Amino acid sequence: FAKFPSSDRGLRPALLDAYRTLDCYPDVPGVLSRLRDTGAKVAILSNGSPAMLNDAVSSAGLERVFDAVLSIDIVRRFKTAPEAYGLVEQSLGVRPASVSFQSSNRWDIAGAGRFGFRTVWINRTHQPDEYRDMPPAAVLPDLEGLLAAG
Repeated sequence: FAKFPSSDRGLRPALLDAYRTLDCYPDVPGVLSRLRDTGAKVAILSNGSPAMLNDAVSSAGLERVFDAVLSIDIVRRFKTAPEAYGLVEQSLGVRPASVSFQSSNRWDIAGAGRFGFRTVWINRTHQPDEYRDMPPAAVLPDLEGLLAAG
């Protein structure tokens, strides 16, 4: 609402609740399943609460795709704090340099890259790069490119 001050503040609860039932992009289930079939660990790391994430994953039909669904609630620090990204290392037993981190949020890509993850910005809507001083390893229009980069 800070970006659009004329917005009706009464919409905030409904908008936040909508995150629980969003559809995923059509490429998501197949790409994530194929990545997992290669032996890759597939996880979510989110600023969302565990309940919201559970609802969102279930609503998108992705319950069987993830090895882990991680909420920053555990460390009580929002991304881009290093402690938030450290959950991946702690939970999956992997070193930051071995993680390929994908996000559509450019700020998240910047924070994950600073933490030491290899980052891939999924820029479906051709947004401008606001963090040119912290470039991702790759920019893709969708998840399909992750399989090609394989």
